[in-house]
Amino acid sequence: MKLRKSLLISALALAAVAALVYVNRLQVLMYSLGWYTDIVHPRAANRPVPWQTGPAAPAQALAQRPPNIIVILADDLGINDVSTHGGGHQAEGVPTPAIDSIARDGVRFDQGYAGSAVCTVSRAALMTGRYPWRFGVEFTPTPGSLARVAGSMYAHPKLLHPTIIDQTKASQAKEFNELGMPASERTLAELLKGRGYHNIHIGKWHLGSTPEMRPNNQGFDESLFMESGLYLPEKDPRVVNSKQDFDPIDQFLWPNMRYGVSYNAGKWFEPAKYLTDYFTDEAVTAIQRNKHRPFFMYLAHWGVHTPLQASKADYDALANIPDHRRRVYAAMVRSVDRSVGRVLQALRDEGLDSNTIVIFTSDNGAPGYIGLPDVNKPYRGWKLTLFEGGLRVPYVAKWPGRIPAGTQYAAPVSNIDILPTVAAAAGASLPTDRVIDGVNLLPFLAPGGTAQPPRSLYWRDGPYRTVQDQGWKLIVSERPKKDWLFNLGEDPTEQRNLASLQPQKLAQLKALLATHHAGMPPPLWPSFIEIPVLIDKTLDQPQAASDEFTYWAN
Repeated sequence: MKLRKSLLISALALAAVAALVYVNRLQVLMYSLGWYTDIVHPRAANRPVPWQTGPAAPAQALAQRPPNIIVILADDLGINDVSTHGGGHQAEGVPTPAIDSIARDGVRFDQGYAGSAVCTVSRAALMTGRYPWRFGVEFTPTPGSLARVAGSMYAHPKLLHPTIIDQTKASQAKEFNELGMPASERTLAELLKGRGYHNIHIGKWHLGSTPEMRPNNQGFDESLFMESGLYLPEKDPRVVNSKQDFDPIDQFLWPNMRYGVSYNAGKWFEPAKYLTDYFTDEAVTAIQRNKHRPFFMYLAHWGVHTPLQASKADYDALANIPDHRRRVYAAMVRSVDRSVGRVLQALRDEGLDSNTIVIFTSDNGAPGYIGLPDVNKPYRGWKLTLFEGGLRVPYVAKWPGRIPAGTQYAAPVSNIDILPTVAAAAGASLPTDRVIDGVNLLPFLAPGGTAQPPRSLYWRDGPYRTVQDQGWKLIVSERPKKDWLFNLGEDPTEQRNLASLQPQKLAQLKALLATHHAGMPPPLWPSFIEIPVLIDKTLDQPQAASDEFTYWAN
């Protein structure tokens, strides 16, 4: 009798728990990735990074050895966040003097483009010098668990355009960590390794997390790997948070992101401080350890990507900014610029400045889902659109004695150009068994150099595609079924759609698109979610039927 009663009580308790889980299933799913992370990857306390130490003395004079190379990549930093491009937050006390100094001492690319309007695809372009759809990297990796909650997250009565989710594809999606750049691609680090470079990755990777896809198998000798996405734990007294309750992506990030890094694919541990400052500290240490040998450092910051978290010190320094979200964001920009300044100072301190190439850019334009309307000003569009606001990024570089100080470069460049340019500077040969889409910019940057020949640039996200050719730009979209044609020479901010007025130019550019994309392989993984994005409004602004929009596939 007692056993039967105990079994009945247990069954009732299990039924109650099941009912509670069912009623709160959205919350359970929302937190599932974070809970899984806590179980599989417990985080140890901070520990010193055992950076390898180079020779105690140089084998040859600095001027005789190949240049050191540092690529600093910000995340989601808009072109109007940097004062060197004429905008920024200078009036609010947040100039970007360190980033500006690279342009002053070297070159500012006035038409600097990301390889994509989203992170993974853009980073794959930078690492390979190739259009990533040549090797199947077309969509940003998205956890399948997002599809199970996205329908409810995006189901808002004020949204005029629905989010489209293919639950079948989502259920068949590979594990998030398995989605990335194939190891068969030849990265910039692999090319430089053949020239004797010591290669260091610090920060975000987002090109896959299997052993085959991680930096250590892609030419990097050392990798301090950002494993998740918090700058500090949410309740840490050293951080100030800004949550965007109107943004479903933000709602997904907060419960699921964690504060953790790893070194050379080891166990996770917590950084020592606010993430941008921590990565900077480690970059400075790595520079000091490698000052007597050629090195390549890829410093890929998480800043200023959401979740919006500022260090309290930076936030407190900007008390003049009344809006909380804007103040947090400006403080994050401040920390990225400070990082650049500290890296530049470390080069000077170690006597390396005269023979180091420094490139600073962003992986794509700033997003509209943070609710700050001027981040890409004066350009239309955001991250996740192929308008200029999604693709034009801060883009500056310096190499003392090789790139004249104060150069303003007018021709369009892309981050596919970084690999061939840096490889040429290092004396590394490009692969001959595959197409390299980027071009070596050094002949055009040299004093008295020739002008860069015209060329077409391409972007792609499923059927949403763009070509820019000799000042003209065509955007084609299937959802909505529409063409946008702009003369960027006369209309750089894409205000006047000439598709109906210039049928010959429209046909010419469509032919370029068709030729470029013919024969490309299918994506390595399918898109299962399509997100509507208003071109001219942030996510928190009221929508109107007349608003132009596009869809971005992930």
